[in-house]
Amino acid sequence: MAAHGRPALRDLFDESPTPHIAHPPRTHHRDFYVATDGSFREAGGGLGAVIETRDGTRVARIATADTPPDNNVAEYRALHLGLDVLAARAPRDASVGVLLDHDALASNVNSTILATRHPDGKSPRPVSVPTATQYHWRGIRARLNGFDEVRAARIDSDQNPAHPLANAPDQYRHVNREPARCVLPETSESTAGEFPPPSRADRNSSGGGRASD
Repeated sequence: MAAHGRPALRDLFDESPTPHIAHPPRTHHRDFYVATDGSFREAGGGLGAVIETRDGTRVARIATADTPPDNNVAEYRALHLGLDVLAARAPRDASVGVLLDHDALASNVNSTILATRHPDGKSPRPVSVPTATQYHWRGIRARLNGFDEVRAARIDSDQNPAHPLANAPDQYRHVNREPARCVLPETSESTAGEFPPPSRADRNSSGGGRASD
């Protein structure tokens, strides 16, 4: 459960597993958080995204109809969209927390981040994406490399604030009329004396480099 009075996305990220990457205290809190979700239905699906700063200020919400061929493609499209919107509003040196309710996508994001600092550019785990998402995966990778630090957390679908936006885009179309905001988070609080939360997904992973230093 999220602690009362704290920003929703930051709470979710803090309390959720980050596959293959530990949660060291000085990098635990991100500058920006983006939650995305994609839905697929025979009659048409949707994409949703919610972006906040670490102090809880809302940066953007997106709810748009889409016609993906399946649920996997929808999830990749939604992340691509969310990162595109964030990239237009955040500085390049920002640290970003990504919240996803899709296991394979969260794993692929973190494995890709770990590979960027591997001497051979190799991922610690295989990265395999559905063929129909290749274009979007290239866009996602470009956006991931455009920020200073990124890691993905795995959340449940019923906790994902982007879930209703993706599943009922017509009902939530009004969020797209919210004013565009380019905001910076408040100065990060000191992490002195904090105890590092354990890695929820891979306690033996040393991570290393950009993603876990």
